[in-house]
Amino acid sequence: MYKGIKCLVIIPTYNEIENIEDIILAVLSQNHSFEVLVVDDNSPDGTAAKAKEIGLSHPGRLHLLERPGKLGLGTAYIAGFRFGLDHDYDYIFEMDADFSHNPSDLSRLLEACQADGADFSIGSRYVKGGGISNWPKDRLFLSYAASIYVRTITWMPIKDPTAGFICYHRRVLSGIDLNKIKFTGYAFQIEMKYAAYLAGFKWKEVPIVFSDRVKGASKMSTNIVSEAIKGVLGLKIKAVKGYYTRK
Repeated sequence: MYKGIKCLVIIPTYNEIENIEDIILAVLSQNHSFEVLVVDDNSPDGTAAKAKEIGLSHPGRLHLLERPGKLGLGTAYIAGFRFGLDHDYDYIFEMDADFSHNPSDLSRLLEACQADGADFSIGSRYVKGGGISNWPKDRLFLSYAASIYVRTITWMPIKDPTAGFICYHRRVLSGIDLNKIKFTGYAFQIEMKYAAYLAGFKWKEVPIVFSDRVKGASKMSTNIVSEAIKGVLGLKIKAVKGYYTRK
Protein backbone atom coordinates (compact mmCIF):
# COMPACT_ATOMS: atom_id res chain seq x y z
CA MET A 1 0.00 0.00 0.00
CA TYR A 2 2.75 2.43 0.96
CA LYS A 3 5.22 1.87 -1.86
CA GLY A 4 6.10 4.97 -3.82
CA ILE A 5 4.19 7.52 -1.72
CA LYS A 6 5.46 10.23 0.60
CA CYS A 7 3.64 10.92 3.88
CA LEU A 8 4.33 13.83 6.22
CA VAL A 9 3.00 13.94 9.79
CA ILE A 10 2.88 17.51 11.14
CA ILE A 11 3.24 17.83 14.90
CA PRO A 12 2.94 21.40 16.28
CA THR A 13 4.69 21.87 19.61
CA TYR A 14 4.92 24.31 22.46
CA ASN A 15 6.54 23.00 25.63
CA GLU A 16 6.26 19.31 24.76
CA ILE A 17 9.66 18.20 26.06
CA GLU A 18 8.03 15.39 28.03
CA ASN A 19 6.38 13.90 24.93
CA ILE A 20 8.43 14.89 21.90
CA GLU A 21 10.92 12.01 21.76
CA ASP A 22 8.32 9.32 22.40
CA ILE A 23 5.82 10.68 19.86
CA ILE A 24 8.43 11.12 17.12
CA LEU A 25 9.80 7.61 17.58
CA ALA A 26 6.29 6.15 17.73
CA VAL A 27 5.37 7.76 14.39
CA LEU A 28 8.60 6.81 12.66
CA SER A 29 8.21 3.21 13.81
CA GLN A 30 4.85 2.82 12.06
CA ASN A 31 6.11 2.57 8.49
CA HIS A 32 9.04 3.91 6.52
CA SER A 33 6.70 6.04 4.40
CA PHE A 34 5.93 8.30 7.36
CA GLU A 35 8.12 11.31 7.98
CA VAL A 36 7.65 13.87 10.76
CA LEU A 37 7.66 17.67 10.66
CA VAL A 38 7.84 19.31 14.07
CA VAL A 39 6.64 22.93 14.00
CA ASP A 40 7.89 24.47 17.24
CA ASP A 41 6.88 27.90 18.51
CA ASN A 42 10.11 28.70 20.39
CA SER A 43 9.33 26.39 23.31
CA PRO A 44 11.31 27.58 26.34
CA ASP A 45 11.59 24.00 27.62
CA GLY A 46 13.92 22.91 24.82
CA THR A 47 11.47 20.94 22.66
CA ALA A 48 13.11 22.07 19.40
CA ALA A 49 16.61 21.21 20.62
CA LYS A 50 15.42 17.73 21.55
CA ALA A 51 13.85 17.29 18.12
CA LYS A 52 17.15 18.27 16.48
CA GLU A 53 18.97 15.72 18.59
CA ILE A 54 16.54 12.95 17.59
CA GLY A 55 16.85 13.98 13.95
CA LEU A 56 20.55 13.10 13.95
CA SER A 57 19.57 9.44 14.29
CA HIS A 58 16.86 9.64 11.62
CA PRO A 59 18.31 11.61 8.70
CA GLY A 60 15.75 12.54 6.07
CA ARG A 61 12.77 11.42 8.14
CA LEU A 62 12.54 14.15 10.79
CA HIS A 63 12.20 17.82 9.85
CA LEU A 64 11.94 20.91 12.03
CA LEU A 65 10.45 24.36 11.54
CA GLU A 66 11.36 26.78 14.33
CA ARG A 67 9.18 29.85 14.69
CA PRO A 68 9.98 32.96 16.74
CA GLY A 69 7.12 32.69 19.22
CA LYS A 70 3.73 31.27 20.09
CA LEU A 71 1.81 32.07 16.90
CA GLY A 72 -1.11 29.68 17.20
CA LEU A 73 -2.11 26.19 16.15
CA GLY A 74 -3.65 27.24 12.86
CA THR A 75 -0.62 29.09 11.56
CA ALA A 76 1.61 26.20 12.63
CA TYR A 77 -0.39 23.79 10.51
CA ILE A 78 -0.54 26.19 7.57
CA ALA A 79 3.26 26.48 7.70
CA GLY A 80 3.42 22.70 7.79
CA PHE A 81 1.03 22.34 4.86
CA ARG A 82 3.14 24.70 2.76
CA PHE A 83 6.27 22.73 3.65
CA GLY A 84 4.54 19.51 2.64
CA LEU A 85 3.34 20.90 -0.67
CA ASP A 86 6.72 22.47 -1.46
CA HIS A 87 8.47 19.15 -0.82
CA ASP A 88 6.07 17.04 -2.89
CA TYR A 89 4.44 14.93 -0.16
CA ASP A 90 1.40 12.96 -1.31
CA TYR A 91 -0.38 12.81 2.05
CA ILE A 92 -0.08 15.34 4.85
CA PHE A 93 -1.32 14.58 8.37
CA GLU A 94 -2.27 16.65 11.40
CA MET A 95 -1.45 15.08 14.76
CA ASP A 96 -1.09 16.17 18.40
CA ALA A 97 2.19 15.72 20.26
CA ASP A 98 0.69 14.39 23.49
CA PHE A 99 -0.48 10.88 22.42
CA SER A 100 -4.14 11.89 22.47
CA HIS A 101 -3.93 10.56 18.90
CA ASN A 102 -2.62 7.02 18.64
CA PRO A 103 0.23 6.74 16.08
CA SER A 104 -0.98 3.26 15.14
CA ASP A 105 -4.10 4.89 13.64
CA LEU A 106 -2.06 6.77 11.02
CA SER A 107 -2.17 3.80 8.66
CA ARG A 108 -5.95 3.58 9.03
CA LEU A 109 -6.34 7.23 8.04
CA LEU A 110 -4.06 6.68 5.08
CA GLU A 111 -6.00 3.59 4.01
CA ALA A 112 -9.27 5.55 4.07
CA CYS A 113 -7.79 7.83 1.43
CA GLN A 114 -5.85 5.30 -0.60
CA ALA A 115 -8.20 2.32 -0.56
CA ASP A 116 -11.56 4.01 -0.03
CA GLY A 117 -11.06 7.00 -2.31
CA ALA A 118 -11.41 9.81 0.24
CA ASP A 119 -9.66 13.10 -0.41
CA PHE A 120 -9.25 13.57 3.33
CA SER A 121 -9.90 11.35 6.32
CA ILE A 122 -10.76 12.28 9.88
CA GLY A 123 -9.94 10.42 13.07
CA SER A 124 -13.42 10.68 14.52
CA ARG A 125 -14.58 10.33 18.10
CA TYR A 126 -18.26 10.50 17.19
CA VAL A 127 -18.80 7.72 14.67
CA LYS A 128 -19.54 4.12 15.60
CA GLY A 129 -16.46 2.59 17.19
CA GLY A 130 -14.98 5.93 18.20
CA GLY A 131 -14.82 7.43 21.66
CA ILE A 132 -12.95 9.41 24.31
CA SER A 133 -11.13 8.10 27.36
CA ASN A 134 -10.04 9.85 30.55
CA TRP A 135 -12.11 13.02 30.09
CA PRO A 136 -14.29 14.51 32.86
CA LYS A 137 -18.01 14.67 32.11
CA ASP A 138 -18.08 18.45 31.67
CA ARG A 139 -15.39 18.34 28.98
CA LEU A 140 -17.14 15.43 27.24
CA PHE A 141 -20.37 17.42 27.19
CA LEU A 142 -18.64 20.56 25.87
CA SER A 143 -16.93 18.66 23.06
CA TYR A 144 -20.03 16.80 21.94
CA ALA A 145 -22.20 19.91 22.19
CA ALA A 146 -19.66 21.82 20.10
CA SER A 147 -19.87 19.20 17.34
CA ILE A 148 -23.66 19.45 17.28
CA TYR A 149 -23.49 23.24 17.25
CA VAL A 150 -21.07 23.28 14.32
CA ARG A 151 -23.19 20.87 12.28
CA THR A 152 -26.35 22.81 13.05
CA ILE A 153 -24.93 26.17 11.96
CA THR A 154 -22.88 25.05 8.96
CA TRP A 155 -24.99 22.11 7.72
CA MET A 156 -21.70 20.27 7.31
CA PRO A 157 -22.44 16.56 7.84
CA ILE A 158 -19.08 15.71 9.42
CA LYS A 159 -19.78 14.18 12.83
CA ASP A 160 -16.53 15.29 14.46
CA PRO A 161 -15.85 18.74 12.95
CA THR A 162 -13.45 19.78 15.73
CA ALA A 163 -11.21 16.71 15.34
CA GLY A 164 -7.49 17.36 15.01
CA PHE A 165 -6.29 14.00 13.66
CA ILE A 166 -6.51 14.34 9.88
CA CYS A 167 -5.01 12.96 6.68
CA TYR A 168 -5.16 15.25 3.64
CA HIS A 169 -4.25 14.26 0.11
CA ARG A 170 -2.14 17.07 -1.34
CA ARG A 171 -4.91 17.88 -3.86
CA VAL A 172 -7.06 19.15 -0.97
CA LEU A 173 -4.40 21.52 0.34
CA SER A 174 -3.62 22.63 -3.20
CA GLY A 175 -7.28 23.02 -4.07
CA ILE A 176 -8.32 25.37 -1.27
CA ASP A 177 -6.86 28.82 -0.69
CA LEU A 178 -4.81 28.48 2.48
CA ASN A 179 -4.53 32.28 2.66
CA LYS A 180 -8.25 32.37 3.45
CA ILE A 181 -7.91 30.14 6.52
CA LYS A 182 -7.81 32.73 9.27
CA PHE A 183 -8.45 31.03 12.60
CA THR A 184 -5.42 30.32 14.76
CA GLY A 185 -6.96 28.33 17.63
CA TYR A 186 -9.04 25.17 17.61
CA ALA A 187 -11.60 26.81 15.32
CA PHE A 188 -8.93 26.28 12.68
CA GLN A 189 -9.92 22.61 12.61
CA ILE A 190 -13.52 23.52 11.81
CA GLU A 191 -12.53 26.05 9.17
CA MET A 192 -10.24 23.62 7.33
CA LYS A 193 -12.89 20.91 7.13
CA TYR A 194 -15.56 23.41 6.12
CA ALA A 195 -13.42 24.84 3.32
CA ALA A 196 -12.63 21.32 2.05
CA TYR A 197 -16.28 20.29 2.29
CA LEU A 198 -17.50 23.39 0.42
CA ALA A 199 -14.86 22.79 -2.26
CA GLY A 200 -16.44 19.40 -2.92
CA PHE A 201 -13.71 17.13 -1.61
CA LYS A 202 -14.71 13.67 -0.40
CA TRP A 203 -14.05 12.67 3.20
CA LYS A 204 -14.30 9.63 5.40
CA GLU A 205 -14.49 9.49 9.19
CA VAL A 206 -12.41 6.73 10.74
CA PRO A 207 -13.31 5.73 14.32
CA ILE A 208 -10.59 6.42 16.87
CA VAL A 209 -10.40 6.50 20.66
CA PHE A 210 -9.10 9.87 21.79
CA SER A 211 -7.07 9.75 25.02
CA ASP A 212 -6.35 12.72 27.26
CA ARG A 213 -2.70 13.63 27.69
CA VAL A 214 -0.74 11.98 30.48
CA LYS A 215 2.34 14.21 30.39
CA GLY A 216 2.56 17.99 30.03
CA ALA A 217 -0.06 20.72 30.27
CA SER A 218 -3.17 21.08 28.13
CA LYS A 219 -3.32 24.06 25.75
CA MET A 220 -7.12 24.31 26.00
CA SER A 221 -8.48 27.63 27.30
CA THR A 222 -11.74 29.56 27.52
CA ASN A 223 -10.50 31.90 24.77
CA ILE A 224 -10.09 28.94 22.43
CA VAL A 225 -13.61 27.74 23.15
CA SER A 226 -15.00 31.27 22.69
CA GLU A 227 -13.21 31.64 19.35
CA ALA A 228 -14.73 28.39 18.14
CA ILE A 229 -18.28 29.30 19.18
CA LYS A 230 -18.22 32.82 17.74
CA GLY A 231 -16.18 31.81 14.73
CA VAL A 232 -18.66 29.26 13.39
CA LEU A 233 -21.22 31.98 12.70
CA GLY A 234 -18.59 33.92 10.81
CA LEU A 235 -17.72 30.85 8.76
CA LYS A 236 -21.33 30.40 7.74
CA ILE A 237 -21.63 34.05 6.66
CA LYS A 238 -18.43 33.76 4.61
CA ALA A 239 -19.70 30.57 2.98
CA VAL A 240 -22.97 32.22 1.95
CA LYS A 241 -20.95 34.99 0.32
CA GLY A 242 -18.88 32.44 -1.61
CA TYR A 243 -15.68 33.08 0.31
CA TYR A 244 -14.51 29.46 0.28
CA THR A 245 -14.16 28.58 -3.37
CA ARG A 246 -12.04 25.87 -4.92
CA LYS A 247 -8.86 27.07 -6.61
